Amino acid sequence: QVQLVESGGGLVQAGGSLTVSCGASGRTFSSYAMGWFRQAPGKEREFVATITPISWSGASTDYSDSVKGRFTISRDNAKNTVYLQMNSLKPEDTAVYYCAASPIRDLIKLEGLYAYWGPGTQVTVSS
Repeated sequence: QVQLVESGGGLVQAGGSLTVSCGASGRTFSSYAMGWFRQAPGKEREFVATITPISWSGASTDYSDSVKGRFTISRDNAKNTVYLQMNSLKPEDTAVYYCAASPIRDLIKLEGLYAYWGPGTQVTVSS
């Protein structure tokens, strides 16, 4: 069982930066792939970023085309935390951001493959 809680959301101006965090409970955090998703008002939840567990060669990451080059996902297993650093924010990045954990040790883009979800944190980008 893994419990997730996001934090760090807020209001930021377009072009600004914000880092959201996701703290996890449980001793097996390091073995889970982690992901960030977002849901804007009136839209379906969409994939943002994913990171694999850390192996001898490090962790792999992947991003949606809409955030690639602007967002960075990272993890700190010692702190049981995954981060999403967001730069060059745009009004269209406004959404509730959710973190999720998957027991599949791979880059995971599909919602259905995530077993655990946090309640979400609101990110609002003003123009």
